[in-house]
Amino acid sequence: MATTALAAVLVLGALLLPNTLPALKAAGFARIPAEAVLGAVVVLALPRRPRLVAAVLYGLGLTALTTVNLLDMGFNEYLGRGFNAALDWDLLPDAQAYVEDTLGGGVATAAAVGAVVLVLLVAAVMVAASVRLAEALARHRIRASKGALIAGTVWVACSALGLTLFGGPIASERGAGALKVHAQRTVESLRDEAAFVRQSKADTFGNTPPAELLPDLRGKDVIFTFIESYGRSAVEDPIMAPGVDRTLDAGTEALKKAGFDARSGWLTSATYGGSSWLGHSTTMSGLWIDNQRRYRTVSAGDHLTLTKAFQKTGAWDTVGVMPGVQKGWPEEKWYGLDKLYDAFDLGYRGPKFSWSTMPDQYALEAFQRQVHGKKRDKPLMSFVILTSSHQPWAPIPEMVGWDELGDGSVFDAIQKAGNKASDVITDTTKSRQEYGRSIQYSVTSLTQWLQRYGTDDTVLVFLGDHQPIARVSGNHASRDVPVSIVAKDPEVLDKVAGWKWTEGLKPDRDAPVWKMSSFRDRFLKAFGSTPRPSKG
Repeated sequence: MATTALAAVLVLGALLLPNTLPALKAAGFARIPAEAVLGAVVVLALPRRPRLVAAVLYGLGLTALTTVNLLDMGFNEYLGRGFNAALDWDLLPDAQAYVEDTLGGGVATAAAVGAVVLVLLVAAVMVAASVRLAEALARHRIRASKGALIAGTVWVACSALGLTLFGGPIASERGAGALKVHAQRTVESLRDEAAFVRQSKADTFGNTPPAELLPDLRGKDVIFTFIESYGRSAVEDPIMAPGVDRTLDAGTEALKKAGFDARSGWLTSATYGGSSWLGHSTTMSGLWIDNQRRYRTVSAGDHLTLTKAFQKTGAWDTVGVMPGVQKGWPEEKWYGLDKLYDAFDLGYRGPKFSWSTMPDQYALEAFQRQVHGKKRDKPLMSFVILTSSHQPWAPIPEMVGWDELGDGSVFDAIQKAGNKASDVITDTTKSRQEYGRSIQYSVTSLTQWLQRYGTDDTVLVFLGDHQPIARVSGNHASRDVPVSIVAKDPEVLDKVAGWKWTEGLKPDRDAPVWKMSSFRDRFLKAFGSTPRPSKG
């Protein structure tokens, strides 16, 4: 009897399991699931052998439902959206690599094995529970039939009257509804992919001659820099904002003393919580790239990126500085980079800081030493990705004297004295505090670098790639990220006066908000580029 009761609890729990952590409350299970009533009716109507087959299939269906709900929980927590069966399997190896870089190879292997074992265990338990219940119903067919009739009648009445309990409908279709949503999401994604292929072939500047691209920036050293996870929450959240805002205000004043002015606004990112490359590619391509399939499609084509526009003119040397890249990166060509400096090209001999291969301050100093500070025949366009503010925000580097950076060994003691990732990654309050500190560090590194090495011809554009995960930014946070343009030459900022951005490095709450995909065209037009569309 106890085993049968446990089987019933497991089946009902799987049918009523929500797909977000905030919804995981006891009150959510006080429902009558239609799928349970229908399942009882079916097994009661079948002879033994078909009944066993139906029970096994029902258990496998519960396994699939439980798996997608758990995946939804993880994706909603980290990426602010549900799991997409058509698109997201490719992200699972990246998730394992992240765990390996953050918590170590042993933990990553254990997590991967544990995930597989969990799915197999859920399948075994759900099938066993379904078979147990089917047999119990068959043994007590008359009472079970009456019970199913009563439950079905109550379900219909509650549904018709719209009766609720603890804020939700008593008559539930949660299980079938969840599977339906995932099926629709998959079909829509496949249709979207076909439409995006056509969209990516059309380009407002696809036929613009080199001489008509960016004429108003000729002679300038232009740097596009992404700060990892630098989102609106860093500037406005009551826990993180005070420290970050002080850093932005101090940076604004220090840069002003060095002769620089800044303008800042907001961009709505195509991604959230992770998948930074989607934010990078959306900004640079002018296309809305919000999933891995779109990214692969566009990066395999010849759609003009903002960075490639500089290369196409022939008036700039173009380089990428990406300390987070640790393997082959074929997108280098699509971005239009003459040379890429990855994690192994910057001469770093210090410790890793969790996922980040090196502190931002060191990466920027290496950029200066190996690239920006060298004499060249042409000005430089640089594409720089900073990583120190990457989750889990432990340990966090500290600023050291710029002349003390050496090969990075100076960070050994700082890394050892810092927080452990395992102590921060599961604690919401600590995560928020340390996230704010990491943004302060990254912004300070960048603004000090500009003070130290910027010239009259330097133009810096820096922005966030996405908001941090929901546990830090909040369950209903916007997708906005700050964006700033900094220059000494007043004519550069005059070109963007029509953007109505805020003076300084901190955008006002009501500063203009654009979709991230609109930045490329606005930037090209602001600096004199002539639209000459290609239709694909």
